[in-house]
Amino acid sequence: MVFVFSLTALLPWYLHRGPPTYEMLKEEHEVAVLEALQSSTPAMPDHIFWSLFNTIFLNWCCLGFAAFAYSVKSRGRKLVGDMTKTQTYVSTSKCLNIWALGLGLPLTITFIIFLATSSLMIFQTISEIIKHGGT
Repeated sequence: MVFVFSLTALLPWYLHRGPPTYEMLKEEHEVAVLEALQSSTPAMPDHIFWSLFNTIFLNWCCLGFAAFAYSVKSRGRKLVGDMTKTQTYVSTSKCLNIWALGLGLPLTITFIIFLATSSLMIFQTISEIIKHGGT
């Protein structure tokens, strides 16, 4: 463990409130250790927002939900510090997100076109029925 002692951070406490207490030193030490842990882990995207978007809007065949589950798993492994599993879950999440987006956009666009044309055909059929008096 690395203990970082900052005289400039403690100087105002010493001048105004007396010498630093054990709790103050312990808190500063914990902050320094947490900062050291966070700086030692490499930045690895977990694609959680992309997965959440795919889950909410493009969840064909539940691919978005599966990608979201792997994103959450990768975030948990990253917090624990298991970078091997993190990388595995990140790549799986990215692959599922790509498939969800690749399948979701064409299927959604096709569904919207089908819905628009079918509603137009229904409207025309009803107007023809009304125009001819139901016969």
